[in-house]
Amino acid sequence: MTKIPTSRLDKLLANMGYASRREIQLLAKNGRILLDGAPVPRADERLALTPDLETRLVVDREALDPLPGFALMVNKPLGVTCSHKEAGPLVYDLLPPRWRRRDPAISTVGRLDKETSGLLLMTDDGALLHRIISPSRHVPKRYRAHLARPLNGTEAALFASGTLMLDGEDKPLAPAELEVVGEREAILQVHEGRYHQVRRMFAATGNHVEALHRESVGAVSLPADLAPGAIRRLTESDIAAIFAAP
Repeated sequence: MTKIPTSRLDKLLANMGYASRREIQLLAKNGRILLDGAPVPRADERLALTPDLETRLVVDREALDPLPGFALMVNKPLGVTCSHKEAGPLVYDLLPPRWRRRDPAISTVGRLDKETSGLLLMTDDGALLHRIISPSRHVPKRYRAHLARPLNGTEAALFASGTLMLDGEDKPLAPAELEVVGEREAILQVHEGRYHQVRRMFAATGNHVEALHRESVGAVSLPADLAPGAIRRLTESDIAAIFAAP
């Protein structure tokens, strides 16, 4: 039987970014933290971290934020950077303010460059993050590329060959699948996450990517109703689907 983890209330809420432990002690003392509708008078009370705690625990009349160990999908807009340090809009600015103070922190699962839009995953679960990005998992990622010049007809065979070597690297790319959508538009599915990989692959054919949008990771696709800049929590079935795609 799996042992259910527990945590002190003040430690849990402090790590979730609500406030300092001292401030949480005051919230509890003033009856502003409720469990199953009843005040929790002591902030050092230990709670079982079961999924239903998110609906049972109320802090200042708000349901509890997601417990540690969750994942998100983000529709990353153009011009937003997957970084904590660079100037300009950052993907972390899309998160609710309290979520930016969490420990463990919420991190991006890999990166999309500033001029690439689409599906970006984020999580505070380090083990899950590493499972997704691990080269041994071969999690496919599908991109839609709009190109500066017409496709020349050789790209699909080259990308599928497993022999394409990018400039500055000493190991060929794993086979990738290309679907031609139009004269200057294609969908490319890759199974690696090398630096600017899709852009460099088309550059190797003498072309240039003018616009790039990630549509899916594994079998998880960006929902049509998720607006640019919006976030949505992944369900357990969503997480399983990341690893379900062939």
